[in-house]
Amino acid sequence: MALSRPEIGVLTRVRTAAPTLGPSERRVATVVLDRPDEVTGWSTAELAAAAETSTATVIRACQSLGFRGFQHLRLELARATPLAARDREDAVASTFDDAVEAIRLAQESVDLERVEALARSIRAAGRVVLVSNGFSGPPLQDFAMRLSTRGRSVEAPVDALAQQFAAHTLAPGDLCLALSYSGANVQTLRACAAASNRGAEVAVITSYARSPIGRLADLVVATGPAGERHDIDPFFARLGHTVVLHALHAALAPDALEADIAEMRHVIADALADD
Repeated sequence: MALSRPEIGVLTRVRTAAPTLGPSERRVATVVLDRPDEVTGWSTAELAAAAETSTATVIRACQSLGFRGFQHLRLELARATPLAARDREDAVASTFDDAVEAIRLAQESVDLERVEALARSIRAAGRVVLVSNGFSGPPLQDFAMRLSTRGRSVEAPVDALAQQFAAHTLAPGDLCLALSYSGANVQTLRACAAASNRGAEVAVITSYARSPIGRLADLVVATGPAGERHDIDPFFARLGHTVVLHALHAALAPDALEADIAEMRHVIADALADD
């Protein structure tokens, strides 16, 4: 029985379809087949340069190969790393090793000066709007709540439409902070574009610096593309994002007044039930 398209490995899909492409698109496929590990970290323009063609041809080639575009192809390549089969016990134990590896990747990838710069932007901004969707949503919602313990009021709408409404009301001197694993989430990208068009600063925490949101943002904190072991949920990438958010929270610690901290402690104490 023939394999359905999702069951065919990404490189096999490219290799099988390449002969049906025109000369320019076939060069794109050849580069993908010859240098898949490099392509994972490239932008559309870099792949176009390597294939000696245009970015429009790269996008057409990706679509001809059965992907929605280059970002889709790149994510599938990142997830295509072959893994040895594991029994249940090994899979559970190795999860901790994978988590440590993901955090080490983030430590090697993150430019700490950019984290400090982002802290300064939060400190100086008139309004701060946080935007994220899908699996990137919970870490940023957690960060929003923790920022309030530092005395920094932020807006963090959960609904994608509400995020865009908030972004459209930003102005120069305000900040839109986005969290996106792929850097290509359409809803998050629209909110960032709206904020940028209004003159607000746009900052993003992402795994892929070379991405649509990365090109749009004024400030990018990139953690590296961890999480190849998971087809849908980029859990290990989120570990790196969460550590960056915690480091950002720590950078803002000196801003907090002791009276505000004491008041927040009372809030926590009041939330605990007596026996």
